[in-house]
Amino acid sequence: MMKSIGVVIVNWNSGRHLKKCLAQLTSQTHMPQKILVVDNKSTDGSCDCVKDFPEAELVSMETNLGFVAANNIAVKNYLDTHWAVLLNPDAFPEPGWLAALYEASINYPDYDVFGSRMLSHENPSYLDGTGDCYHISGMAWRRGHGSRTVGRYEESDDIFSPCAAAAMYKREAFLTLGGFDEDMFCYFEDVDLGFRFNLAGYKCRYVAKAVVRHVGSGSRGKHSDFVIYHGHRNLVWCYVANMPSALFWALLPLHILLNMVSIYYMAWQGHGRIMLKAKFDALVNVKKSLKKRRQRSLYKPDLLRLLKLMSFKPVPRT
Repeated sequence: MMKSIGVVIVNWNSGRHLKKCLAQLTSQTHMPQKILVVDNKSTDGSCDCVKDFPEAELVSMETNLGFVAANNIAVKNYLDTHWAVLLNPDAFPEPGWLAALYEASINYPDYDVFGSRMLSHENPSYLDGTGDCYHISGMAWRRGHGSRTVGRYEESDDIFSPCAAAAMYKREAFLTLGGFDEDMFCYFEDVDLGFRFNLAGYKCRYVAKAVVRHVGSGSRGKHSDFVIYHGHRNLVWCYVANMPSALFWALLPLHILLNMVSIYYMAWQGHGRIMLKAKFDALVNVKKSLKKRRQRSLYKPDLLRLLKLMSFKPVPRT
């Protein structure tokens, strides 16, 4: 029996990206049963193009809820499909993208999350990422980012988590885990959710044939204060809330060292003030993460499998 697919695109001032994204999505060889555009109170008129795509439904938020909350609302309240596919407006899927994700779900029925092969939109001979890596220190990065596409990650495999810019989740599992952590607002939220999937015993898989071209930080600058603040604040919250107790204390000195080095490096880059604010706010509000930690401690993860999915390399490598 064919299982239904719903695609959610959260839009905020995406300019011309949204129209191109919808054009690519409505040209898939395997069409979704539902396409939902959630607009986060855009002011640039980018969502006006939705009327040109009768396959798509527009839901307008009264305020900018952020990537996290908007996706949670969409998946919970506006989708009734078996699979919930999240796609950023600056991610342009190739015609066979959705078919490849769906085929993977058939071939690997015990997996609940699938990620895409993301190419750089500016130069598709380079990868944008093939899933999220999570380091034992608490650092995360997109696997393969910046490396050449030829001969790299051309086979599907297990990953720690998919990049939510182009990922497919079993809707029931997504809702069971509570979706994205809304305290994060945006950035690192997909890593946090991937961590929880692993803790709860769900499996994530990278699908090499599911290809999209990704602009990346299409609405925000790649090194803006906004991106730096949320990414480095949420890094701390993710570690505190999710790292199993058997590993937490042993790895805590490494996590502290990571944060200290990050502050020093970003200050050298001219971002010292925003980095200090990010870490200060992370610590001031860490009680929320500790509360989540107590809730997530009810999971009984396979620590050996979790460690195999984590990276032990001292620096990100493509």
